Amino acid sequence: MSNSIFWKRLFIWGVCLWGILFALPNAFYPVVERHNDAAALLAETGTLPAAAEGDLAAWPNWLPASLVNLGLDLRGGAHLLAEVHVEDVHAARMEVLWPQVRDALIEQRDQVGSISRVSAAPGELRLTIGSPENLAVAISAVRALSAPVVSLTSGGQSDFEVSGTSDTLTVRLSDAEKKASDERTLQQSLEIIRRRVDEVGTREPTIMRQGEDRILIQVPGIGSAAELKSLIGTTAQLTFHPVLGRAASAEGGGKPGDLVLPSSEEPGLYYILDRNPVVSGENLVDAQPAFDQNNRAAVSFRFDPSGARAFGDYTAANIGRPFAIVLDDEVISAPVIQSHIPGGSGIITGQFSVEESTELAVLLRAGALPAAMTFLEERTIGPELGADSIEAGKRAAVIGMAAVLTFMIACYGGFGLMANLALALNMGLLLAVLSVLGATLTLPGIAGIVLTMGMAVDANVLIFERIREELRDGRTARRAIDLGFDKAFSAIMDSNVTGLLTALIMFAVGSGAVRGFAVTLGLGILTSMFTAVYVTRLIIDTWMRWKRPDSISLKGFIKLAPDHTTIDFFRAQWLTFGASAAAVVASLLLVATLGLNFGIDFKGGTTIRAESTETVDVGVYRDALSGLSLGDVSITEVFDPSFQPDQHVVSIRIEAQEGAEALAPEAISRVEAAIQAVDPAAAFTAVESVGPKVSEELIWLAFAAVGAGAAGILVYVWMRFEWQFALGTVAALIHDVVVTVGIFALLGLKFDLTIVAALLTILGYSVNDTVVIFDRLRENLAKYKATPLRDLMNLSANETLSRTLMTAMTTLLALVVLLIFGGDVIRGFVFAMLLGVILGTWSTLYVAKNIVLFLGIDRTEKSKLDADHEFANVDA
Repeated sequence: MSNSIFWKRLFIWGVCLWGILFALPNAFYPVVERHNDAAALLAETGTLPAAAEGDLAAWPNWLPASLVNLGLDLRGGAHLLAEVHVEDVHAARMEVLWPQVRDALIEQRDQVGSISRVSAAPGELRLTIGSPENLAVAISAVRALSAPVVSLTSGGQSDFEVSGTSDTLTVRLSDAEKKASDERTLQQSLEIIRRRVDEVGTREPTIMRQGEDRILIQVPGIGSAAELKSLIGTTAQLTFHPVLGRAASAEGGGKPGDLVLPSSEEPGLYYILDRNPVVSGENLVDAQPAFDQNNRAAVSFRFDPSGARAFGDYTAANIGRPFAIVLDDEVISAPVIQSHIPGGSGIITGQFSVEESTELAVLLRAGALPAAMTFLEERTIGPELGADSIEAGKRAAVIGMAAVLTFMIACYGGFGLMANLALALNMGLLLAVLSVLGATLTLPGIAGIVLTMGMAVDANVLIFERIREELRDGRTARRAIDLGFDKAFSAIMDSNVTGLLTALIMFAVGSGAVRGFAVTLGLGILTSMFTAVYVTRLIIDTWMRWKRPDSISLKGFIKLAPDHTTIDFFRAQWLTFGASAAAVVASLLLVATLGLNFGIDFKGGTTIRAESTETVDVGVYRDALSGLSLGDVSITEVFDPSFQPDQHVVSIRIEAQEGAEALAPEAISRVEAAIQAVDPAAAFTAVESVGPKVSEELIWLAFAAVGAGAAGILVYVWMRFEWQFALGTVAALIHDVVVTVGIFALLGLKFDLTIVAALLTILGYSVNDTVVIFDRLRENLAKYKATPLRDLMNLSANETLSRTLMTAMTTLLALVVLLIFGGDVIRGFVFAMLLGVILGTWSTLYVAKNIVLFLGIDRTEKSKLDADHEFANVDA
């Protein structure tokens, strides 16, 4: 054995061992999770309570402890998609700038005359001067206040622009400053939200920017989206203002420029405040829940040195006068200053509960959000539903893997057993990579793993079928194995690259469940290619060197297709191709006339999942909700064979509310109370709400995802083959997607983002099937230069028929298991995939090849290229 071969084998076994070690912690998930919590606590505090010492010792420190993060649908928790109002910061900048502009112009009053601020668009500052002839002087004085934009791309631009006409001066932020300001606002919002969430000690939160002005927040373990919104949705802008007077209404007094804000303690009372605060929450360094002298809940606070000095100076100069504590444009307290407060600390009292004082302290410690937010999308997954999803996923994965493994042994005997060992190592590698990357596993992600198991054997099937062909041609065992692996590599590469391309497009343009599926599918394709090409070969080589057999057999007790088939796939081509064309036209008509049953992802609205141990009467539920003025309400009972006998599930769908992006928490509470009034056993395990803005965007995103997937595959197949092959492949893809969508329209099944994920996966699967036949056709075109194209297409399809049927059967096995045992949450997705596999197999055999035959191939050019290639090889 050469030294390079030894090190190559050692490397492959090393990668497999690494995969086993780093996947191992997931087999002991609760133990390792508690160990990690104890280790984190020890690192943070330096000490451990006695109860946590056992958790720390329960898992050896020398073993890896990385785990796959569980998504909300597996653990339970809340999901929010927030849009940050960056324009609020632009308006605030103008408010801060106004006193500086006013003072600068006052210094030039002898030239500019009187100064008066007038109303302007949000984010603009507009004022008039008494001497229009000196407008240039005013512009120059204001422009002197500008500063360069602090940004890598600003190019020395100023932070604001000044223009004027007649007697009016307009100040607005420059485009460069707006861009830099928006970036700072998003980053500051992200950091403050992260601090607020960390304060409540939740596990593995996901807080990330999405797009230009949105933030995605996912927090496992929290009770509801409403609870999460109350924690992060408050801007918590704390300021301390001098009190100038009181009023009975917001228009009841004060001079222009004064603040008139309501009291939170006395409804109907308004305070007139000086607009300029004495000190703000930016100077806070600590805030803690506390109790006042009357044992009422309160919040103690402490300022930094500059804030303490300003606060101390003000209290010393204003003893006996009231000052207002303002939180988010509401006066929560207006105490009278009794004495000088020099230490920079104090206490905020109000009508707080203990919980409210604790939450306020958290908000103040985390800091103020720089801008308000609108919640475009929110989801709540109850822990019970999460536990059910984990159980369903485990059950589906175990049964699916057992079914695929059994089928492989039944078809290939001992070699099927070797492929199964490689498949098990593939699953270990996939879990290891997910753990090390800290990826989040969702229920669609589990579906991706199970589907990976079904599709991973495709590479082994390609190899084994090639080995069978070489054995039938009289090759020796060793030579047949070598040629089988070598000749199958091109088809394996092409089919997996197209699948990987689909996964990348899903991840790039998808969101939520689509991305979770794309991650596991993409990583699964990569690990599958490694195990099929290298691990399976190493296992077979090791067995061959150990046993040294004179002959080998890849026969099991199941054979899906004879060794030599001569099926004429074009015999009734106008009937088969005509049926496919008719199915496409019928599907388009069904979608146009019946429409699709869009889920809330595309239609907007709120879906509440209710579970009860009592028999559900949908009519009673509907009557209970009829008086809540919620618009169109749809109530359907969910039937699932995996449910327990006393488990009854109802889906309540409420249309999007006019003028609101998400259903208010109060409205959700009214719905839940109304249902529990007629069914006390009802529990609410999930709430999903998607606003009209997001739903409209998601529709176009879905079209873009499918279109980008088809375009990417078109380009790749064109580059690897010829344009006729690319058009034939895309025609087959269009057939599969359109007919699948048509069946959804006919049956009225829910069509949401997970179905889009299924359609994208269908693209990958269908092109996988088609490319394998085209790869064999390309090989036969070079081998049989005088054989008619139609005969070569039939020959190629027959030579790969066993592989086509084997891959379809293994994938269908995994999908049927998911359909039966995977739970109702992913049932629509799995059903779409089942349709896709069946339609993909049909279109591979009866659509793609027909298009290529109709278009024809310029074989003279191909013969010339082949001749040149052979001549180059001879010269070499």
